[in-house]
Amino acid sequence: MESAAALTIEPYLRALVESGGSDLHCKTGSPPRVRIDGRLRRLDAPELTAADTEAMLLEVLRPDLKDEFARTHEADFAFALSGVGRFRVNAFRGRGEVGLVFRRVTNGAIPVDSLGLPESVKALALEPRGLVLVTGPTGSGKTTTMAGMIDHINNNREVHIVTIEDPIEVIHKDNLAMINQREVRVDTEDFSVALRAAMRQDPDVIFVGEMRDTETVTAALTAAETGHFVLSTMHTTDATETINRIIDFFPPHEQTQVRLSLASALKGIVCQRLVPRADGRGRCVAVEVCINTGRVAEAITDPTRTAEIGRLIAEGGFYGMQTFDESLISLYRDKVITLDAAMVAATSPHDMTVELRRLGLVD
Repeated sequence: MESAAALTIEPYLRALVESGGSDLHCKTGSPPRVRIDGRLRRLDAPELTAADTEAMLLEVLRPDLKDEFARTHEADFAFALSGVGRFRVNAFRGRGEVGLVFRRVTNGAIPVDSLGLPESVKALALEPRGLVLVTGPTGSGKTTTMAGMIDHINNNREVHIVTIEDPIEVIHKDNLAMINQREVRVDTEDFSVALRAAMRQDPDVIFVGEMRDTETVTAALTAAETGHFVLSTMHTTDATETINRIIDFFPPHEQTQVRLSLASALKGIVCQRLVPRADGRGRCVAVEVCINTGRVAEAITDPTRTAEIGRLIAEGGFYGMQTFDESLISLYRDKVITLDAAMVAATSPHDMTVELRRLGLVD
């Protein structure tokens, strides 16, 4: 259950929504700031006092989280303000004072066709079983992409979808699919507990908000190996790092078996970076797509060959794969982004320059 509306925070959240920003930052001793197209900009407002931020916390914090915040000095939860919107909130203490960050979220998914994603991402969303991961740093659009993929399933498959989120960010309504959304600490104790319970809820599709510990990774792999379709996210920058991060969750004596399980269960990895648009109207997404072909599976299984995954992606266009640099070249060729923006986001600016020259796109 989400917190009731609060007057103190209302003008700042309205300013966030009206400016088209993604995040509101509230800190003692500083005016509130809004993140717009990746940059933090000050609101025309006075500096917040310690009393202001304490009052904001009391207004938005769910009653059942007050003891947890007093003990741990941090909390994640959802907050809804009537007539304004829904927000994911992180509350914390810094140098003894309360700080809050509000992430604006939507009540419905943006259709996957409107997100500028490759067709291979839509195909991955409709896999009947296995594991698909969407990765990228904080603020790279993982939530938006994942919501679009779930929406695509909802519009195309008669299945039962169970989501486990912390907190619920995008609310989905049943269409062809039936969707049960569960929030950690509200509807369930934690990700791993909810995953184990989900196996008894007759799911076809399971969305795990984030794979952040060994227990959750183990449960997600088990679900994918036993015929379910599992979607999840990770804070990794590319496919190779994602594979290595999953393996590193486990002690050395278990890693061989984990590699075999991952090579068997994985269907694909979608990695994202947001890049400023050339027209100044926000940002667009650059995407690396790794499809788990036989050669990729062999590279996952053999630790001496895992570093080859980047090359296999570059050679895998036939299977719907693409590297970040290929995505950036396409965006530059279509005049969606500038050359400078492409270079800043490139994995290998030198190699991308060589390819741009080969294609006759730069001198």
